[in-house]
Amino acid sequence: MYQTLLTSRYLTSRVIPLIAVGAVALCVALVIVIVSVMSGFLNMVQSSGRTLMGDVIITYGISGIPHYEQLIQHLEKDEKVLAASPVVDGWGLLRMPYPDSEAKQSETVQVWGIDPSSFAKVTSFDESFQWETPTDNQRDWLLFDAITANKELLRSNMNDEEWNSLVEIISNASRTMNYESGSLWSDVQAILDVPLWNTVLGSDERLTNSDALLEQGLTLSQNGRDGIVSGLHVSEGNVRQKDGTYQVIRNDFWWLPRYEGTLTMLPVDSQGGIIEPESTILPFVNEFQSGVFMIDESRVFVPIRVSQQLLHLDEAEIIDEDDPTVVLGIDPARATSIIIRGSEDISAESLQSRIVQMYDAFIAQLPSDTIVFPPMRNDPGLSIHTWEEQQRSFTGPIEKERELMRTLFSIVYLVVAALILSIFWSIVFEKTRDIGILRSIGASRGSIVWIFLQYSLVVGVIGSGLGLFFGWLITKNINAIHSGMGNPPLSVAIGAFVITGCIAIYTIMKSREGQLLPVVLGSLGLITSGGLGALILFIRHIGGLVVWDASVYYFAIIPNEVDWPSSIVTVLGAILFCLLGAIIPAAKAADTDPVKALRHE
Repeated sequence: MYQTLLTSRYLTSRVIPLIAVGAVALCVALVIVIVSVMSGFLNMVQSSGRTLMGDVIITYGISGIPHYEQLIQHLEKDEKVLAASPVVDGWGLLRMPYPDSEAKQSETVQVWGIDPSSFAKVTSFDESFQWETPTDNQRDWLLFDAITANKELLRSNMNDEEWNSLVEIISNASRTMNYESGSLWSDVQAILDVPLWNTVLGSDERLTNSDALLEQGLTLSQNGRDGIVSGLHVSEGNVRQKDGTYQVIRNDFWWLPRYEGTLTMLPVDSQGGIIEPESTILPFVNEFQSGVFMIDESRVFVPIRVSQQLLHLDEAEIIDEDDPTVVLGIDPARATSIIIRGSEDISAESLQSRIVQMYDAFIAQLPSDTIVFPPMRNDPGLSIHTWEEQQRSFTGPIEKERELMRTLFSIVYLVVAALILSIFWSIVFEKTRDIGILRSIGASRGSIVWIFLQYSLVVGVIGSGLGLFFGWLITKNINAIHSGMGNPPLSVAIGAFVITGCIAIYTIMKSREGQLLPVVLGSLGLITSGGLGALILFIRHIGGLVVWDASVYYFAIIPNEVDWPSSIVTVLGAILFCLLGAIIPAAKAADTDPVKALRHE
């Protein structure tokens, strides 16, 4: 009983136990935040992989899978298959439409030819568009483009005065419009009569239908033309702002849905030889953001028929080599991959097994006179993988990095043990007389050891509990903290300067009394609070900082889910090492000679 009373007294009568609790809490919180963010990275990679490519992927290199439409129909008959979609995957060169000659004019991109309707069922493609409706200024730029496209028609139906006024408005607009606000719409409408105004508006559906921008992205088409949807970071004009959103910089000259791009791809024949490059001009209909920077900076989507034509994977006649006038049959269009989404009640591994069986059954049921067969399963080029296996080359290193981080940060346990050892060693020295009294009245060595072990256990439990709480609090609010660091509120700076003033007054008062410790602590406080206030003012002066750069950290947001299994292990480890750190001081206390201890001053 007396051990508990002494532990309670020691905890409440000195500052040093609070230092021990704070040290343990800081160490635990640090490990929890770091490991949770690392685990969050891995989880985001894995979830994005499933979102972007479904549960199971059938792939057959550059040659492609013939009869893919019939195969998809066969797969979708299974109740566990929610949807399947074809993909033609290849690399190409995209000529960008930047009017600025200093910008990079071409980008190497990964081209995915897709069927938008089925692709949206397998992935979250329909939820990833950056632009759902044009802003007012973007609508002004679309109007600017529509007037330019109808220039000859307008000139022939306007008098000289009206035309000169319109030319002046357009000329001024091209120099003054920016992405924040626009006024071209009202200025032009005041000059054109109703028929001409309606003609201009009718030349671009996006001027009259606020949903047209999203609809064109969903269909990959614009005014009957095949279109292209590019990743958000393919364009050099989209830049992350300090609040985490993206905006078009250098005014809306750089807004891709205003322009067209030239896509060039290199088709490859069945023997692996390169054929002459194929090119096509496509309007940009929207931009998408998957949240994974490596995808957003390199991937573009086009209708599957476009990529099939560019890579020579579209339907073609099979010609007799001996007599070119004889057509032997039709070589069907091909897809390089088929991505499959399963129902929620089946795992990717189980679905993979079913897909393998269904693939074999599909080949077996094809007519014997079929000229071109899909690849057999023993073909080394054919793969039927889960999304995890498909992403293993990327997720594998991240898993190893996470385990490496866990191993490295396990050193924190040693730090905890060293802190407890040093703190408790000083406590034992300070309490030598108390220990001598206990030993002289009959307290055993085991009882003395238990006092300090119980003491360290309470310190470990309280410190680990606080560390767990603060680790959870920081992790859950890490994106808000990031936003605050990028654009800190002025009130924080004012509060920091108020605290600085109070500390300065306190320090001056204590310095007159001749005390050194308050002056040292006050000076440190002045530097800390004053520096914080000055830093906040500087950040606000330069317009804020983008602390989290997606190009460096892969993702647009910071993972904010706590890794609870690792957190529990961290808490238990910290408590254990608190006990281990207290063993040596406890043993030292137990071996104290009561006679020498009572003479201790």
